[in-house]
Amino acid sequence: MENHRFENRNAQAITMSADIYFPQGFDPARTYPAVVVTHPGGGVKEQTAGLYARHLADSGVIAVAFDASYQGESGGMPRQLENPAIRTEDVSAVIDYLTTLPYVDAQRIGAMGICAGGGYTVNAAINDPRIRAVATVSAVNIGQMFRQGWDSTQAVSVAQALLKMGADSRTQHAGQDEAAALPLAPLSAEDAPNAELREAWEYYRTARCAHPRSPSLMTVRSLNQLVTYDAYQFADLFLTQPLLMVAGSDAGSKWMSEDLMQRAATEDKQLHIVAGANHMSLYDVPVYVEQAVSSLTAFFQRTL
Repeated sequence: MENHRFENRNAQAITMSADIYFPQGFDPARTYPAVVVTHPGGGVKEQTAGLYARHLADSGVIAVAFDASYQGESGGMPRQLENPAIRTEDVSAVIDYLTTLPYVDAQRIGAMGICAGGGYTVNAAINDPRIRAVATVSAVNIGQMFRQGWDSTQAVSVAQALLKMGADSRTQHAGQDEAAALPLAPLSAEDAPNAELREAWEYYRTARCAHPRSPSLMTVRSLNQLVTYDAYQFADLFLTQPLLMVAGSDAGSKWMSEDLMQRAATEDKQLHIVAGANHMSLYDVPVYVEQAVSSLTAFFQRTL
């Protein structure tokens, strides 16, 4: 594994930080397919994205886990900005960089993402045909989540209130380097609305997978972009690449994978349901990750 840093030309000359994982027996004189792995909202490359990248590299591809702009070791102010347009462009910025590496076959680049990173990856694939195959794990279309809630039962009035909250924060912090933040994972076990999201607290805020650069927060001002964002917009027209979605049978977020399966233009699409898994268990629970990796490995070997 090597850490690389490079300029993101799509986001105010922000320097990106990415970990590149190489297959066993890597030969820099050869060319390899590559897969870009995008982390969840509030996460960093050292968590589930890095775990999946390591597994993918073991299958023979070059895999890249990176920190989003404004997050982790990547640059940008204010910290923890979760702007979906920039998050989507980050994926293409990593691909820009990969095309400059002599050992990457630019015609064989795929992308995958976890949670909100899955939605951003889909959006990037809609925009960027250099992505030859796209996969997700526990996909979340983050705009749908803020509009409709975790289980798609939220009233639109809640989303309207979130838009106002974001706008008020922009006014309050205009001209300042720091901005108010809100949690993307519960701050305590008691804050969790259900057992599944209690696991989000456990993953991000306990020894299970807490990381000092992953506060699992986002700026309140981000709500203005997120509430009105649809990661799957134009999927019915432009998502023509092969598509694999992995979701847990018990995941509250499963409906967002099912939605894209209906909307995607591609005829080469598969929804792989992991029995007994919920949204969070696909992040790091070995028995479920192994099943997801098996499906992902076969998919990318076939499509790249």
